[in-house]
Amino acid sequence: MRNVWIALISLGLAGVAVSTQAKELQSNDRYMCSWGAGTAARAQELKLAGVSLYAARQKLQTYKFTKPWMRMTAMGITEQTYDSPSRIKPAALRQSFYEDCVRFKLARK
Repeated sequence: MRNVWIALISLGLAGVAVSTQAKELQSNDRYMCSWGAGTAARAQELKLAGVSLYAARQKLQTYKFTKPWMRMTAMGITEQTYDSPSRIKPAALRQSFYEDCVRFKLARK
């Protein structure tokens, strides 16, 4: 009887572990991560080109955003990018941002 209980508990824990790993991101989460990664890459391009933070903010004001939360989020991402001493290429920054965002979104679930 003891072996049966150990086997059942082991199978239950394995099932929970598999279901936890199999979590998928919703399409909205993927879109947010992709959009944020693109915003960070554009900010890094401006930073490496020598554009000031003030000018980058002004440029953001001219963009048309499809959702209300995007403008302030873009401002925050741009400021964080400018505050970072990093000089990596925008493509590498985009990839890193996207991977970290996806990891964060999965960890929240």
